[in-house]
Amino acid sequence: MLVPPILRFAFYGRVSTEDNQDPAASRAWQLRRARALIEPKGGSITAEFFDVDKSRSIPWARRPYASALIEQLKNPARDFDAVVVGEPHRAFYGNQYSLTFPLFEHFNVPLWVPEVGGPIDPANEAHDMIMGVFGGLSKGERNRIKIRVRSAMAAITATEGRYLGGRPPYGYELFDTGPHPNPAKAADGKRLRRLVPHPVYSLVVKWIFAQFLQGRGLFDIAEELTREGVPSPSAADPARNRHREQRAWSKSAVRVIITNPRYTGRQVWNKQRKDEVLLDVNDVSLGHVSRLRWNERDQWVWSEQQAHEPLVSVEDFERTQAVLASRGRGPATHKPHRTRRPYAFRGRLHCGFCNAGCKGAGTTTRRTTDAGSPRNTPWRTRSSIPRWSIYARPRSSATSTPGSSPRSLRRGYRPRSRR
Repeated sequence: MLVPPILRFAFYGRVSTEDNQDPAASRAWQLRRARALIEPKGGSITAEFFDVDKSRSIPWARRPYASALIEQLKNPARDFDAVVVGEPHRAFYGNQYSLTFPLFEHFNVPLWVPEVGGPIDPANEAHDMIMGVFGGLSKGERNRIKIRVRSAMAAITATEGRYLGGRPPYGYELFDTGPHPNPAKAADGKRLRRLVPHPVYSLVVKWIFAQFLQGRGLFDIAEELTREGVPSPSAADPARNRHREQRAWSKSAVRVIITNPRYTGRQVWNKQRKDEVLLDVNDVSLGHVSRLRWNERDQWVWSEQQAHEPLVSVEDFERTQAVLASRGRGPATHKPHRTRRPYAFRGRLHCGFCNAGCKGAGTTTRRTTDAGSPRNTPWRTRSSIPRWSIYARPRSSATSTPGSSPRSLRRGYRPRSRR
């Protein structure tokens, strides 16, 4: 394809901050490579499209600036005549080139790449093969990074028991243990931390395990903790739990505590994983999205030695899991429940007393907390809620008035009598 003299270019680049890249530095060197390619031939950059914090696996249609660039290709009055990329590994991943370049060819907009030395010739098989190889290399590089990171985290957990980040479990707090062993991270001021028992909440955790092993149920324990005014996990860290009900304990909060193996003093990693699933099975060009999934217990990585002071012995923890399974709850795994008949008012009914979400139960609607069941709210909180405080919130409006829900729904809510 004969390429006429081109002076106006649009630059496209991308950077992902998931591996601690500096967006400003990455944009600078990609732009520098692009200019080094076009300026000797009389070209200049008149428009920039640069995606920040977007993984290379995200297709162009779902990248904000890449999709804006595609829209500009359709505009006959666009302020550029060609597009230049500074690094094909950053721009294309997997088969993204084969899905995107036909648009450049259709709108007669040349695509310049440093590795080709100029514009890509659609009739040149070598150019097509080179760009396909770059897409495969980009995908392989991402996979290698994932493997290295996961292998390193597994080894650090097993051999050193190092705290790898995240919020500390209820009953623990973080303690500074010195500079980071990685010199580069230590130079940035990063420190190593480990878990130490909280002077108050650690006693609550020990009490919960003891009460459960004595035969008390999850709701019974949650109700007494609420009645005694013991701060819940959400109330213990209110800054990070503004979206949660903080006044009362729930069954799920108690269950999370008694199923957390880190209370045995060992560090545990790989309880969850990220799976990539198709965004739309009918349109694979939209790419994948990441979904968190719970791993089976035999896939968890445990530290070989104790990494912090335990709040419960390994024997008591195993007894707790056995008791929990014997009560018909099955293994202590996390499996989402998906109903076959979605509730018509899902996400629209809210409590006029505390603004918590409501849930359909059969033909009635009862007020719930984040735990997802009306029985999760202890009587101290639930009994003070008036029966007329249920109202419907339209999705298109941020405000609603009490009593706007259907009459049958308002009639369906009745506080249970205390047994």
